[in-house]
Amino acid sequence: MSFMMIKKEFKIVGLKGSGEFVNFGHEVPLLAKQLLSRSNEILYTTDTEIALFEPKKDEKHNIGHYYVGLMVREKLKEVPTGMDYFETNKSYITTRGNLSNVGELHLNLLNWAEEKGYQRDFNSYIIETYHPTSEGEEEVQIYLPIQV
Repeated sequence: MSFMMIKKEFKIVGLKGSGEFVNFGHEVPLLAKQLLSRSNEILYTTDTEIALFEPKKDEKHNIGHYYVGLMVREKLKEVPTGMDYFETNKSYITTRGNLSNVGELHLNLLNWAEEKGYQRDFNSYIIETYHPTSEGEEEVQIYLPIQV
């Protein structure tokens, strides 16, 4: 498992959802299916699925919001009804691995961040991009925003 710090820009068209953090594992895939059923409405798509998550700030922070979307190559002048377009350009620490290990990947990335002295940016979205593999599985790339 490798970790690194990068600066990266994302251009996204997506649907917004919200709910209890403990339910994100169930709710996010459902909203993603809804988005994918409308993917033909999105111009300049890269076909890379993406999700953005509001960070959980403390134990009392139980409800948050998230976006599921597709990355796009260009800024859009028109966005499909009910969808949002936004860009982010931040510094992140990142790792990639099998989607079935997403919890472990997040934990290992957080441990590495602490070890290296990186400070999390709790005012920016945690980003995940999803990538099919030739074995029919899916990999996830995690981008954890940091303060620079």
